Amino acid sequence: MDALTPTSLDQTPATLHKQGWALISADTLLEALHVDQATADTLHASWHDLPPDQHLRDGGHYRFRRHSCFQLNTATGELTQTPHRAHWQPVTYNALHGGFERMFQPIEPAICAHPMWRALLGQLGEVLNQTKPVPAWFIEAHQFRVDTTGGIGRPTPEGAHRDGVDFVAVLMLARHQVKGGETRIFEAEGPHGVRFTLTQPWSTLLLDDERVIHESTPIQPVGEHGWRDTLVLTFRQQAFQDPT
Repeated sequence: MDALTPTSLDQTPATLHKQGWALISADTLLEALHVDQATADTLHASWHDLPPDQHLRDGGHYRFRRHSCFQLNTATGELTQTPHRAHWQPVTYNALHGGFERMFQPIEPAICAHPMWRALLGQLGEVLNQTKPVPAWFIEAHQFRVDTTGGIGRPTPEGAHRDGVDFVAVLMLARHQVKGGETRIFEAEGPHGVRFTLTQPWSTLLLDDERVIHESTPIQPVGEHGWRDTLVLTFRQQAFQDPT
C-alpha cells in the first residue's frame, strides 16, 4: 500500500482502484461541497445528542449512535430517504454484532434535510460511481460518538473487519481530549497494511470493502471527558443487507 497522501476528488477513483483506499482532506471535501467550516459545524452539532447504543455485546456503555438509510439514483443524483429499518450484518463480517437485527433511533429529520448532508452523500456517491458504475447506491448512515467515561472507548469493538458492502466512507468530525483511535487498514488478501490517525475535522477515508479490512484502536482520555465523533457511510449496490 502507498504512503499516506490525501488525494484530489478527480484522482480518488484511480487511487481506490490502485490501493483499495483513499484519503480526502477536509479542505478538498468542503470545497467540493461549496460549504465553509461554520456550515459544517452546524451539521456536527447534532452529535452532542446521540442516544446510547443498546446493542453492545462486550458490556460497554461507551458508544452513542443514530442510523438511517438512503437510496441514491446515480443517473439523476436524486437522494431518497428510505423507511426506517434495522441495521443487520452477517456474522461472517461482524462476529461480535452480526446475525441479529439492531434497531437504532433514526438520524434527526433536520440533519437529513440539511443541504450539506444531501450534498455530501451525493458527492461521495458520484465519486464512488466513477470507481464502480452502478444504477443506484443503497447507503446506510451511522452517526457515532465513542466516549471515555468508563476509561476506554472502542470505535470498532468487533476488531479488524469488512462490512459486507461495496465501499465505506469514514469521516472524522471531532476528537476531544483523547489519545488513540489509530486507523488501521490491511489488504484482505495480502500482507500489506497502513496505519495513521485521523485528526482533521471532515477529513474522509474511503475504503473498497471487497479489498481491504479496517479497524480503529481504542481511545483513552487525556482529560476529564473525552470523545471521538465520526460519520460512517456504507455504499452497497442492489439492496441493503438483511437476514432474508
